[in-house]
Amino acid sequence: MKITDRIESFRQSYVNSKPMICYDRAELWTRSHQETEGEPIEIRRAKAFLKACQELPVQIFEDELLVGTAGRFRRTGILTPEFSWKWVEKEMDTFETRPQDPYVMTDEQRAYVREHIFPYWKGKSLEEAFLNRVPETTAKILIDTGIIDNDSKWRQAIGEVTPDYLETLFPKGYDRIREEAEAKLSELEPISREAIEKRQFYQSIAIAAEAIVTFANRYADKAEEMVIALEAELVKGGDKDGLSKGTVPPKQRLEELREIARVCRKIPAKPPETFREAIQFVWFVQLGAIISENPLALNPGRFDQYMYPFYAADLANGRITPGEAQELIEALWIKLSEWVWTISANTADFFAGYNQFQNLTVGGRNRDGSDATNAITYMCLEATKRVKTHQPGLSVRVHADCPEAFLNAVVDLVKTGTGFPAIHNDDAGSRMLLQAGYEPEDARDWNNCGCVVPHFRKTGQWTAAVNVNFGAALEYALNEGNSRLRGEAEGIAMKPLTAFESFEEIKAAFEEQLSYLVHHSVIGTVIAQQLHSEMVPRPFLSTCVDGCFEKGRDLSRGGALYNVGPVLTGIGLGVVANSLMAIKKLVFEEKAATLQEFAEAMAADWVGYEDLQRRAVQVEKYGNDKEEVDRIAQSIANYYYHETRKYKDIFGSPFNTAFMGISNYIPAGKVVGATPCGRRARQPLTEGVSPYVGSDTSTPLAAMRSAAKMNHDVHTGGTLLNLRLMSDFLETRRGVNNLKSMIRAYFSLGAFHVQFNTVSNEVLRKAQERPQDYKDLLVRVAGYSTQFVNLSPEVQEAIIARNAHASI
Repeated sequence: MKITDRIESFRQSYVNSKPMICYDRAELWTRSHQETEGEPIEIRRAKAFLKACQELPVQIFEDELLVGTAGRFRRTGILTPEFSWKWVEKEMDTFETRPQDPYVMTDEQRAYVREHIFPYWKGKSLEEAFLNRVPETTAKILIDTGIIDNDSKWRQAIGEVTPDYLETLFPKGYDRIREEAEAKLSELEPISREAIEKRQFYQSIAIAAEAIVTFANRYADKAEEMVIALEAELVKGGDKDGLSKGTVPPKQRLEELREIARVCRKIPAKPPETFREAIQFVWFVQLGAIISENPLALNPGRFDQYMYPFYAADLANGRITPGEAQELIEALWIKLSEWVWTISANTADFFAGYNQFQNLTVGGRNRDGSDATNAITYMCLEATKRVKTHQPGLSVRVHADCPEAFLNAVVDLVKTGTGFPAIHNDDAGSRMLLQAGYEPEDARDWNNCGCVVPHFRKTGQWTAAVNVNFGAALEYALNEGNSRLRGEAEGIAMKPLTAFESFEEIKAAFEEQLSYLVHHSVIGTVIAQQLHSEMVPRPFLSTCVDGCFEKGRDLSRGGALYNVGPVLTGIGLGVVANSLMAIKKLVFEEKAATLQEFAEAMAADWVGYEDLQRRAVQVEKYGNDKEEVDRIAQSIANYYYHETRKYKDIFGSPFNTAFMGISNYIPAGKVVGATPCGRRARQPLTEGVSPYVGSDTSTPLAAMRSAAKMNHDVHTGGTLLNLRLMSDFLETRRGVNNLKSMIRAYFSLGAFHVQFNTVSNEVLRKAQERPQDYKDLLVRVAGYSTQFVNLSPEVQEAIIARNAHASI
């Protein structure tokens, strides 16, 4: 079965177009807020969503099977001034030329938003409120510094939701959700604060439900208009194929448009009954979330589990063929990839590659513990292989009893070199959710969120609250609390490096500085949480998460069934472990260097100290199954976990830790000077539990054994291992079998996640030289894949620098 001409046409449009800014949503949001001054904020946001759904441009593009966009263009980036307008105002003149994730925006658009949209939001945005509330000491290391970073939590919406299709959205449909909300309203009298707040919540839910149904009906109207127009063309031109400008004949397109109109008239108002209805329902929910808050990590979740019953029923009743279902899945993959998460330049450095982090999970076990793979599982793997889109972020759950055919299909996708899929240990994911307080059946029903965060569809959580720079904590410990590059006091004041008398004292100093960063990360997070609950409640997404309706409470105010504490992501574990090991070995064990020499070498960025740098590089490194340095890494990770868990968020939930990866390890490295491991100033750190680039000089199995020594189950925000294999590693049956054995062996040690890049440096260099010929070349950045040519040269070089393993 090959990709259809229709999907190939969509795919070419996707890879050859640039994201374009559309301000329609921002204009409608602004007008609505001007009209609703004085009303409760959740009502105002619901009414703004309704206005957007009533008035946004409605377009059905050529030959589309799934319909709906958030703006005028297929690759639309919207503006959300209620979260932040300042960064847009500051940066939009250089949107087209910025090195990472540029956008197309016209001078006319810039002039319009400056004159008609931004003035209303001055003094009213989430960003301004956050900057006004955050303490100066925290702001010094938090605001656009790369030391601790959480700007995606006060310049953008949160996202990080898995809609509950299985037990809420599909069984009810939005008409019933609205009716139930209206019934709750009629039962409640405004006789107490609690009753008033619940009334406001249910009213916002009813409005949001009306909005998304209105939006779908407008697409039904549009499809019916197109039917009339095409019928007229057919009457005028007869049955000539030349009438069709697309990839399908006019009569076929006529029937498709009629079906689009029928489906959009029915869903998401009513429960879906067919595969086509269900998949359009999924896209409308994604689109509703995009319009309501431009979120990252809105996860389709366990797509194969909630879509398979519709496919099986349609197949049995002759309503669909496997090829038709495959085409619809691939059309959804294109839709998920086309829209753009509009973000600041600083955020783009940490989340490079136009990535929306919509994680879709297949495989694993059912709630009763039995194997869950089905036909849709394999079709999803095939879709990612064929269309080569960067979305959805495809994750697979592998357990000890999973079918061999499933693992073969996983490895077959790895062979394509796209970096997909992200491969997860099913049992480790369940253990992580048990650790976080989930019921056993719910823990077995986990999906991935964003990058590598084990999640569940009835959850409210900030899964990527703050990026914490371990390299900076080490630098402060070794440089009297000062930044080496900025020359400013940023950490806790400490004695000079030469005054330390033992390795244990140095390690303790690092831990004290790390605790300081954790403390200020918590401050930044709880302030942002409080502001989100006050200023930007989430009526539409509250319809998607179980618990909100029952409690009568918005998702931003703890409405979900499970409220799990925010995740602090550690960056640079491998660099710090290697650096501490170099000091331990060369200074305190071998007496081959002094702390004075290390202090001078780091201040000089190793210039003039090349011999010491060479010896530091030769010290055993994390990622080679060397016990001593691996135990240092484990000790650091354990300390980080225990220190973070001391704190609770505004809902009383303990904070959580992660060692996951986006592109954060690159900007985090840019603010850290030379480190004792031999790394030079401004070079990238390490992501997740991965080794430092080029330092895993043994085998991939050795790197896996090092990573497996971390206590993955307690880091419930996820752990990530990124490995690179030579492009010919999987060309033989033996290589394929070896990789399957490696995955099983790694997971038997309790590890959670691994992913592989298999594209050669030769291909990557050619893509740098001729990007126009490699527009669909996908690579694994960290916890996600994206087009190589959409990455800045800096990120491209960081990927090329990774060590490629030739054998196990």
